[in-house]
Amino acid sequence: MIQIKFFASLRESIGTSSLNLEYAGESTVADVAKELFERGEEWRLLEERDVLCAVNQTLCGKDAIVNDGDEIAFFPPVTGG
Repeated sequence: MIQIKFFASLRESIGTSSLNLEYAGESTVADVAKELFERGEEWRLLEERDVLCAVNQTLCGKDAIVNDGDEIAFFPPVTGG
């Protein structure tokens, strides 16, 4: 099982803060995101280049390997002033 979390504006647009997916064998964050795209248009926000991701609370690229039991987080870039 992979736990997926969504933060800030992504959470608001998608309408959920987290979900679980069955682990389908070795895959990447991009593979998981592609599976989520199939859920509908609002999920395509994860496709944007500026969306950040982390696996097990470590920032990573979308080419990062995901294993059973991992947590993936998607969030928009943080800005401040």
